[in-house]
Amino acid sequence: MVTDAPRRRVAALRQPARAARLARVLWTAWALVVWNVVFDHTIVTAGRAYIRAATHDAGRTGAGAPVRMDDWMRPAVTRGMWTATAAGGAVLAAGLLSVRWAVRAASPRQDG
Repeated sequence: MVTDAPRRRVAALRQPARAARLARVLWTAWALVVWNVVFDHTIVTAGRAYIRAATHDAGRTGAGAPVRMDDWMRPAVTRGMWTATAAGGAVLAAGLLSVRWAVRAASPRQDG
C-alpha cells in the first residue's frame, strides 16, 4: 500500500533510541538558534547605543574626542559571545539532561 512507507517511518521514530537521537539533534539546533538570537540582540543593542552617542556627540559643540565605533562594538562582541554562550549552553544542558532523564525513565528496570 501507498501509506505503509510513511507509517513505517513514523513507527521507526517511536523507537526509544531513534527518538532520543532526534531529541538531541533538535535540542542542539534550538541551542544554536538561542545563541544566534542572543548574540545578535547584543550587537544590535550596542549599535543603537553607538548611534545615539554619535548623534549626541555630533550635536555637541566643543573640542572633545569623537565617539569611535570600536569603543562601543568591540566590548559588545565580547559581551555578546559570553552571554550567548551562557544562554545557548544552558538550553543545551537542560535539553540533553532532560533527554537523558527521559531515556532512563523509559528504559525497563532490572531488579537484582
